[in-house]
Amino acid sequence: MLKILNSSQTNDNVSVMAEICPICGLPRDICVCGEISKEQQRIRVRKETRKWGRAVTIIEGLDDKETDLVKLAKTLKAVCACGGTAKNSQIILQGDHRNTVQSYLIQLGYPDGNVELQ
Repeated sequence: MLKILNSSQTNDNVSVMAEICPICGLPRDICVCGEISKEQQRIRVRKETRKWGRAVTIIEGLDDKETDLVKLAKTLKAVCACGGTAKNSQIILQGDHRNTVQSYLIQLGYPDGNVELQ
C-alpha cells in the first residue's frame, strides 16, 4: 500500500547512505583509489632543447584518465611563471623547470621515488 505524505509531515529518522566507490568498495569520503593510482604512476620530468636552443620541460607518465592534465598544466604554469600546454598525455612547459615541477608533484602526493628527473 502506498502512503503519500503531506508536505507538513516530516520524517526525522531518515538515514542517508554514503556513496560507495565502484573501484575499491569503500565510502567516497575514505576512498583510497586516488592515492593508490598516484603510487602506481611513473612520472618522468625531462628537459628537451627545441628550435634555436630553447629549453622545454616535458612531464610524461601522468594518467590522463585520473588526472585533469589541463588543470594541472595551468597550475604548473602559474607555479613556474612560464608558458606551456597539455597535449598528447604530456605537459610541456617553456624553460627548464625540472626541480620546481618535481617538488610540486611531491607536494601533490606523488611518491618521491616515482617522480624521476632525466
